[in-house]
Order: sequence, then structure tokens, then C-alpha cells
Amino acid sequence: MSMTDPMADLLTRIRNAGMAGHAKLDIPSSNLKVAVTTVLKDLGYIKNFKTISDNKQGMLRIYLKYDDNQTPVIHEIKRVSTPGRRVYVGKGEIPRVKNGLGASILSTSKGVLDDVAARKAEVGGEVICTVW
Repeated sequence: MSMTDPMADLLTRIRNAGMAGHAKLDIPSSNLKVAVTTVLKDLGYIKNFKTISDNKQGMLRIYLKYDDNQTPVIHEIKRVSTPGRRVYVGKGEIPRVKNGLGASILSTSKGVLDDVAARKAEVGGEVICTVW
């Protein structure tokens, strides 16, 4: 059975693994998932990730990050643009999350970028998710 929204599945698995206190999680890999995970790592929301090749599409192993009290660094991660309702923004309309404490992740013509990098590159695009 095919999945209608693999990106929502990625975000839900990250959210659930963080609430359960898991150190890592494995999910089926794709280019978009690797790009979003790279942005999350660059922003400091996850420790690391690696791709594991198998005879199918491969797996993406994500190592979650916790603070000193063992609470997840990711407080909230939400899908914004869905298959039924795509959300596109121009370069001047990029949303700020928690007044700059969080980040929006966008799919732009220059690749998958966070909101600060998209503003600096002066490009808009599809808002994939928000995280803080």
C-alpha cells in the first residue's frame, strides 16, 4: 500500500520517537527526507543521521538530540504544506516561527533551505514544515 504523505510520516516518527525517549529511529529514505534531515542537523535539532543502503530504497537512521534533563530538543514539529493543500510563499512572506526561536523549512528553487537561508538567498517556495 502506498503512502499518501511520506513527509508527514517522517515528522510524526521524529515526534513520537522524541516523546518515547528513543535514541535513534529508522525510516525509509528519499531525497527529500535526506534534505530535510540535513537542514534539521544544520539547525541543531538532531545529533546526526546516516543513510543505510539495502536492496530496496534504503533506510535513513536519525539520531535524536536531548538536553541535560533528557527532554527532546524538538518541542514541536508540524507539517504545513500537505498533498491536499500546498502552501507557497514569496521571498517577502516567509513565516517566522516563535518570533525567530524556531525555523520554517522550505523547498525552494535553490534546494531545501531553512527560513533564514531562504531570506538571505531571496527565494520563496513551498513551506514543508515548522520546527522549534
